[in-house]
Amino acid sequence: MTLPSTYADRNCSLARTLEIVGERWTLMIIRDAFFGVRRFGDFAAQLKIPRAVLTNRLKMLVQEGVFVRDDNASGGVEYRLTAKGVALWPVLRALMTWGDEFYSPAGAKRAFRHDRDGALLDHEGRCQECGMAVPVPETCVEPGPGFDPTHSDPLSDMVNTPRRLLQPLRALLTGEDNAASR
Repeated sequence: MTLPSTYADRNCSLARTLEIVGERWTLMIIRDAFFGVRRFGDFAAQLKIPRAVLTNRLKMLVQEGVFVRDDNASGGVEYRLTAKGVALWPVLRALMTWGDEFYSPAGAKRAFRHDRDGALLDHEGRCQECGMAVPVPETCVEPGPGFDPTHSDPLSDMVNTPRRLLQPLRALLTGEDNAASR
């Protein structure tokens, strides 16, 4: 049986959530935003997503308050996660953990660490050293033991550079402090 294209008549929070994040590519766009991608062209290049699809997804994510579109003074446009978008992190982390467990025999593709003490986080986002539930801005991402770069280009290299989540890629180029980028 094919699922309906909308779930508006369903009294289910999961169904309503799927209206926002359930389309192909949407969670990948959100994941890359956590990894620091902010510009349209960078999303398109990193994900190899059709530009028309990306346009539609970004527009919908802005309308739903998951992203904010920022027309900066330099004439560029950036898409940043809102608090509502950042609240999706546990969902993405859980899906990545599930994928690593069942589809990555070499181990986790990404490792997450507590910025404060450098210790690894467990699958629930708790620091294995201090036991703290680590908030997103204090979470560092780095290639994990199962990481296998499929291509090397300047953008991919920046995405794969160890750093805090949400740190914009341009901060790697300019040496800008992460706290100023949030």
